Amino acid sequence: MTSESANAQSAGSATGVPADAHAEAPAELTRLRNSIDNVDAALIHILAERFKLTEAVGRLKASSDLPPADPAREARQVERLRSLAEESHLDPEFAEKFLTFIVAEVIRHHERIAEENRDSSA
Repeated sequence: MTSESANAQSAGSATGVPADAHAEAPAELTRLRNSIDNVDAALIHILAERFKLTEAVGRLKASSDLPPADPAREARQVERLRSLAEESHLDPEFAEKFLTFIVAEVIRHHERIAEENRDSSA
C-alpha cells in the first residue's frame, strides 16, 4: 500500500466513510440542493395558480352571497389530501397541517373579497 492510499484510507476511517466519498459529497450535495430549489420554485408557482383560482371562487361566493368558508368541502379536502399523502409516502399529519394553513389563508381572502363586495354594493 502506498503512503498516499494509506493516508486516504486512514482519513476516511476516522469518520467511517471512505475518503473518496467525502470528495464526491459536495458535488452531490449541490446537485440535490439544486433539485430542491427547482421543486421549491414549482411549489410557489403552483400555489400562485391555486390562489388565482380561489380568488375567482371568492368573487363568485361574494356575488352569490355564499359564506367565505365551506366546512364540509374543507373536511372532504383534508381526507382526500391525507389519502394522497399516504399514497405518496408523505406524512398525512403534515399534509393536513399544510392544507389547513392554506385554507385559512384562502378563507381570509374570501372574507376580504366579501367585505369589498358589500362596500361596493352600499
